[in-house]
Formats: sequence, structure tokens, C-alpha cells
Amino acid sequence: MVSRVIFGRGSFNQINDVLAPKRLNSKAPFIFLIDDVFKNNSWLTSRIQLSYDDRIIFISSKEEPKTEQVDELAEEIILTSKERPSGIIGIGGGTLLDLAKAVSIMITNDGEAKDYQGWDLVKNPAIFHVGIPTISGTGAEVSRTTVLTGPSKKLGINSDYTPFDQVILDSELTKDVPKNQWFYTGMDCFIHCIESLTGTYLNTFSESYGNMALDLCKQVFLEDHLSMEEAQEKLMMASWHGGMSIVYSQVGIAHAMSYGLSYVLGTKHGIGNCIVFNHLEEFYPDGVKLFKQMKEKHCIALPEGICSDLSDRELNTMLHIALGLEPLWENALGKNWKKIMTPEKLKALYLKM
Repeated sequence: MVSRVIFGRGSFNQINDVLAPKRLNSKAPFIFLIDDVFKNNSWLTSRIQLSYDDRIIFISSKEEPKTEQVDELAEEIILTSKERPSGIIGIGGGTLLDLAKAVSIMITNDGEAKDYQGWDLVKNPAIFHVGIPTISGTGAEVSRTTVLTGPSKKLGINSDYTPFDQVILDSELTKDVPKNQWFYTGMDCFIHCIESLTGTYLNTFSESYGNMALDLCKQVFLEDHLSMEEAQEKLMMASWHGGMSIVYSQVGIAHAMSYGLSYVLGTKHGIGNCIVFNHLEEFYPDGVKLFKQMKEKHCIALPEGICSDLSDRELNTMLHIALGLEPLWENALGKNWKKIMTPEKLKALYLKM
């Protein structure tokens, strides 16, 4: 679990007090990796007190994080810092949080980020790292993985060294998220809950978190009585609990297929999950029914036909990426999942999209 959490509207103001005791010395900087949508937003950046050699690096979140990008960032930070940094602080959505986790790992581990895509491959503890989400739903702030697109696969660095040492949950930071992005990322959380709660890996620990997150998602996306501030706080808590649920169980079919879309087409994670989940009535009938109610209520139109013009080679790559995520399929369909989800069946599902 994340060992230290601060929650509350306006709690981002405590960032400097949180970091001060963690500074190793005047030559060991804090490195802030911040979504570049905040580049000209002094409302956020003015509250960060830079000292000594501390630096802010603004990073675009328009594309999914890549192993090569992690390696470049880690190398740049190592080469331009007088000493190993005191910590890495990620501020943004899932892309920035995953980058912060991955960079903090690669500063203390040899090789390339692609070498650590998988389960429990990290040898050395990461440096101190802090996550501050500015959009709710991915669960990246609490998860033990950092999902990266590598040269041959899209897969997380899953390890006990990946989770943040400190998280600050300030729902006020989510106030300017565009509606479509709010929905897609919120649905990532909703789909986490459905996949966890209906999976074969389910246990009482993950179930308790999943049920809390699912209830909060229903309140946020189906009820009308919540104020904007209440909805922001509840979705931030849903993201946390949904992330906790999959930490102790696993995701399922929508995520596996979304990884395939992302690797071949570059589809962003949240909208990719929505595109896939919209066609999974056979496997998640109740969840898809609820999803379509939420989609209709918020007037969301999903892209269609995105796989219709793919070549056989591209489709086969997509199938290879998705089917390679065996724990996700086993959680969804059981140990005999290969007899249920054949390449032909999976291809037919993709061609619906």
C-alpha cells in the first residue's frame, strides 16, 4: 500500500511541508514531472517552492508513456543532477503518474525500462516518489504498476517498489478537466470495479474496495443531487478504492483489449477502455448495461469503426499484445480461458469496433 496519504480540498498547499523533511542535501534536487497543460498555469505551479537545483519538467500527456521516454528522462535527470535526486514528484493524470513511478525506479536500477515490464522484476527500491493526480479514475496514484508501451509489448512494471511513497489527493486540482476526458477516465475506474468484482481472482479484501468504488461511481455518473465539489471528491475516492481493488485482484477483458488498441493505434487508455467495454455484453452484461446508461446520460459519443481498415498484420499484432496478458484473461474467464477466447473470437470482437 501507499504508506502516506493526504486527502482534502486544498491539500496541495502542503506540498512544500511534505517534501522538506525528505530532502537529502542541497545538491540532491527534487524533480517535478508535470503535465504540460499546467505550463502557463501559475495557479498550480506558483505553490511549488523550488530550492537549490530543484527542477520542473513539463511533459505532454497526449500520448501513452513509453519505455524509451522513461529511459530518456531518467538519463537526463541523472546526468544533470549533482547527486541522486531527493525525489520525483508526478503531477497530472495517469500518464504523468506512471512516468514518475517508472523514472524513480530506473534511477536506481540498471538497464532499460523494457527490461522490467512484467511482474516482480525490479531489484532495487526506487527513490522517494510522490503522486499528485489532477484527474480521477486511473487508479495510478495507488497501483503497484506503471503501464508502459515498449518496443514489443504494452505492459506494466509491476513490483512492490512501484507504488508511491506519498500521495496528495486534492480534488480541487481536477476542476478544469474537460467533460469527455472526465468521463473516459472516470469510466476507467468503473471498469476496474466491474472487472475486479466479476473476476476469478476476487477475494474479500479486493471486493470491499471494489464495492465502495462502484457505489461512488454510480453516485457520480447517475445521480443529479451532487454539487460539483462533492462529485469531484467522490470520484477521487472512487479512483483510489478502484485502484486498491485491482491491486489485490486484477483487471480483465476490456483492459487486455485496450492495451492492443493502444499499442497498434495509439488509442489513449481511458477512451480505449470505453470503446472496448461498449461491446462486451457477453462477458459483463450488468456492467455494460450500466455503462451505456452513463454514456447516454452524459451525451458521450464513442468513435466507431476504428479497426475496420487495419491490415492483417496490424490485427495480428493487436491480438498478440492482448492475448499476451494472461493474468487478465485468467481473471476474467478462468484457467481455461484459451478455450473461450480464441484468436478468431478476439479478432471478431475487435472488428466490431
